[in-house]
Amino acid sequence: MSCRTDLQIRIGTSGWSYPTWRPGFYPQNLQPSGFLEFYARHFDTVELNTTAYRLPSTEQFERWAGTVPDGFRFTPKLALARPERAGVYFERIAGLGDRLGPVRVVVQSARDDDVLAAVLEVAAGRELAFDFRHDSWADVGGVVKVNDFDAEPFRYIRLREPPYTDADLAELAVQLRAPAYVYLRHEDEPTAPAYADTLRKLLSDVPPPG
Repeated sequence: MSCRTDLQIRIGTSGWSYPTWRPGFYPQNLQPSGFLEFYARHFDTVELNTTAYRLPSTEQFERWAGTVPDGFRFTPKLALARPERAGVYFERIAGLGDRLGPVRVVVQSARDDDVLAAVLEVAAGRELAFDFRHDSWADVGGVVKVNDFDAEPFRYIRLREPPYTDADLAELAVQLRAPAYVYLRHEDEPTAPAYADTLRKLLSDVPPPG
């Protein structure tokens, strides 16, 4: 029987650069420079939240991409406070090459369809997941929304309210449809990688739909 983890349901955490995850996830003596390589041996995706606050250089994105194996996906965050900067943003993240997954676009402001159209245009066909924070966007259609289990053509799920029991994660495993990206929130203790690993194991026991 095939399993759900064969069907492009990627599971990871929101970031990886956390010294407090030693020794629960990272080895006690592992230096931060080795965190990403170690992380990528256990998970196949990670959220890049830092890109919303300080946009790294193209070379930095290239270094990250060169650290992880084929098939790994980074999902960077774009905070749409300055739409005019979106072009530069997409130029820089192109440094990730084929390690670039969906871009999570965080929109705090009220609905503005012109801004939405501009972002879709400058994204040049990139996969986008919109994290709308204002109620006026509730009925917008034609885009992937974060935490919409019925979104097409992929799902982008962020789990923000730990703790999670095995029963909670088992219920989530049944809900998920491929392709999907799922991220657990960072805490000081290495709970996020533990939850991600548990969810991945639970998915392997859930038969695919149909």
